[in-house]
Amino acid sequence: MIARAQDGTLLAARLLLAAALLPTGIARALNVSGFALTLAGNGMPFPNGVATAAVVVQVFGPLALILGVLPRLTGLALAVFATATAFVIHDFWHYIGPTAVAERTLMLADLGLAGGFLMYALTGPGAWSWQGWRAGAMAPAPSAKPAAKTAAKNAAARGGGKRTAGRQPARAAA
Repeated sequence: MIARAQDGTLLAARLLLAAALLPTGIARALNVSGFALTLAGNGMPFPNGVATAAVVVQVFGPLALILGVLPRLTGLALAVFATATAFVIHDFWHYIGPTAVAERTLMLADLGLAGGFLMYALTGPGAWSWQGWRAGAMAPAPSAKPAAKTAAKNAAARGGGKRTAGRQPARAAA
């Protein structure tokens, strides 16, 4: 029961983390050149290449997160992306007043996302994921032995079963 609740919670967490990035990733994918101009305005070298790489991470990363594919790689990549985004795009120290407060809030939100992605990388996606399905599909099938035979075999191994005639145990011979 607890394992199912934990797997459900991990699925909900994956969906919520993905929801924080996927809509923006899709919007940026529809306007990569505009995103590149934003990066160029912030002094990013090679803004077109960085914008394209960021869109790939921001679209395919959340999809991998939802499915639970390669959790360590996905979690670390998204954590690095969120941290870089926090410092490159939300440079609050260049602003004053309400704009600085808003940019600082967005930066801290991105750093919080990075923490969530790191926790995902460490805990894994849970059983309700692609990785969990694969682990279940590759697990050996349970044995079809009846319980009575297994119990009798275990009792005999512990010395509680019938002994056949033949060589005496070492304890009795002494």
